[in-house]
Amino acid sequence: MIALLSAQIEAGARAFASVLVTILPFLPDSLVTNPERIMIVVGFAGQGLFAMRFIIQWLSSEKEAKSVIPIAFWYFSIGGGAVLLLYAIWRQDPVIICGQGLGLFIYLRNLYFIHRESSSGS
Repeated sequence: MIALLSAQIEAGARAFASVLVTILPFLPDSLVTNPERIMIVVGFAGQGLFAMRFIIQWLSSEKEAKSVIPIAFWYFSIGGGAVLLLYAIWRQDPVIICGQGLGLFIYLRNLYFIHRESSSGS
C-alpha cells in the first residue's frame, strides 16, 4: 500500500517537474528524470511550514507577554504535517509516517475543538 502511494507521489513529482521545465525552460531536464530533487524541495517546504508554527507562537506570546497558542499555529501544524506526511510516504519511512499521521489527527482535533467552541458562543 505504501509502495503504491509512494509510486503515485513520484509520478506526481515527475509530472510537476515536467510542467516546471516547460514553463521555466532554464531549469534542467534532469528534474523530470530525477524526481528526488523535487521531493527534497517538498520535504524542506514541509519543514518550513512546520517551523513557522513555532515562530507564530513565539511572536504571539511575546506580544501578549504570556504563553499563547494562536489558531494560525494549528493551521501551520496541519500544513507542515500534511506535506511532511506526503514526503514520508514517498520515502516509505514508517516512523515518520506514524509520527506525522498521529500529529495530523491531533492538530485537526484541536482545530475542531476551537471551531466548535467559537460557534457555540462560549
